[in-house]
Amino acid sequence: MKNKLTPKERLAIDRVEMPARDPAERSRTFDEVNLGLSLEQAVQEAKRCLQCKHRPCVEGCPVQVSIPDFLDALAREDLPEAARILQGDSALPAVCGRVCPQESQCEKLCVRTNKGESVAIGHLERFVADWAMAHPEQVAAPELPPPTGKTVAVIGCGPAGLTAAGELSRAGHGVTIFEALHDTGGVLRYGIPEFRLPKKIIDTEIAGLTRLGVKIECNVIIGRTLTLGQLREEFDAVFVGNGAGLPAMLGIPGENLKGVYSANEYLTRVNLMGAGRDPESTTPILPGKNVAVIGAGNTAMDCVRTARRLGADRAMIVYRRSEEEMPARLEEIHHAKEEGIELVILTSPLEIVTDEQGWASVLHCQRMRLGEPDASGRRRPEPVEGQTVDLPVDVVINALGTRPNPLLTATEPDLKLNSWGNIEADDQCKTSLPGVFAGGDIVRGGATVILAMGDGKEAARSIDEYLKG
Repeated sequence: MKNKLTPKERLAIDRVEMPARDPAERSRTFDEVNLGLSLEQAVQEAKRCLQCKHRPCVEGCPVQVSIPDFLDALAREDLPEAARILQGDSALPAVCGRVCPQESQCEKLCVRTNKGESVAIGHLERFVADWAMAHPEQVAAPELPPPTGKTVAVIGCGPAGLTAAGELSRAGHGVTIFEALHDTGGVLRYGIPEFRLPKKIIDTEIAGLTRLGVKIECNVIIGRTLTLGQLREEFDAVFVGNGAGLPAMLGIPGENLKGVYSANEYLTRVNLMGAGRDPESTTPILPGKNVAVIGAGNTAMDCVRTARRLGADRAMIVYRRSEEEMPARLEEIHHAKEEGIELVILTSPLEIVTDEQGWASVLHCQRMRLGEPDASGRRRPEPVEGQTVDLPVDVVINALGTRPNPLLTATEPDLKLNSWGNIEADDQCKTSLPGVFAGGDIVRGGATVILAMGDGKEAARSIDEYLKG
């Protein structure tokens, strides 16, 4: 039964606001910032959905979640049905509800934006996924088909690999994930801080996949421990989703000084190994009182907000464009500013200056202005002649992006790469090697969790067709 509100009644409901911890308190703790909606808030927000026939929100979702269907079930307070729909479409719904950029995807296409604000799809996805985790006895386990006898190796335990593994297991194939690090989750665990994505959420989502029969082997580096060729001999198909784990370098003097980190190293030390947080951690980290993060994407925001939580008095985003051009999610920028993060905009680093002991001490920068739009549509930054600024620093973090690690690809000369070193794959995630598929950052370069998941879902479809001949 559909809920009975008329379109006019739905349009009269205001969008819910996500409750959050107080900025002064949360900026010194790694507890999750967003607190989640109540049942009453979630049901009321779900009733805002107009249940339009052409469903543009679904088209905007890289994993094609049946958004109107799970929202309708939620509006009727049929939470088991909402969970069944959501979990059937997404391998990691509680993750997506927290870190997916809904405002530029499903919510951007919501028809309610024509006369106001979109439905808070991300908040509702999180609510339903969290409810399902808290009430597993009320959520029916998916019915699995008989085993096909086919086996698939998945390289990488991040969002692309986990999604592909879940979809392939649901199709009856035997799946083994090989992960280079000592714990699961890939970028979900080492790249996203707990104040945005608690580790218990990752653990619970992955446990659900293992109940489907997915096997996970950690500490296996493909290209060292095993080669891609060996996996091709042992398995009927292979999916490569090992991400892009090497930093893009700054290309300025001083980037190799002590006190200078790449975002990957900084976040991995803190998130995966407990550096600066766990007194028993043997992994060192320099907390820093004056921390400059170069870049303005979500990873940069994660770094600067982490630095603040590790004790930085002055935590700065250094960005060569204006705030309007920042690629980070609006929520992340808003939360960062609430927590006292300083945005040093229209500023481009020229050099990291050393002190007498070889530590970073000053970030020497060029002041910029915005000129004409570049190929991306953003206005091109241009130097303002004669205007520079020196920022006192003891930690500098490079968050300008990542590139693929060549360990895996170097062992397979017949695997076709592009000029950036990324694996070339077609729209069905097929590579130049028969039976080998690829997706996520190893194909795209640095992208989002949900785009990697979309690749994993498409690759699983392609692999299933391939295995069926």
